Amino acid sequence: MKTSKTLTTFDREMADRRFKKQFEQEYKEFALSEILLKLMQEEGISVRKLSNATGISPSVVQDIRSGSRKNMTVRNFLKMMNALGGKVAVKVKGRYVPIAG
Repeated sequence: MKTSKTLTTFDREMADRRFKKQFEQEYKEFALSEILLKLMQEEGISVRKLSNATGISPSVVQDIRSGSRKNMTVRNFLKMMNALGGKVAVKVKGRYVPIAG
């Protein structure tokens, strides 16, 4: 007897191109805020301390950290990663190229 695989709700939703595109964009934004939160926890750096180190307002840092800010600039992300000891690179044709913060 042939059995068909039952798709999960996630699998069914991801089959819709529009849903998948939106999900992937939102996931990237979520991942960036999670990276920031993790580095801040590891380094023991508060929102205020990161704000002072980067010149970014505390409310913007908090919004990015919590994931509620939908428009994070590359400049702000680079400033925060630099202040937290992180490095950012882009992958071009299989090669990573560092971005200066």
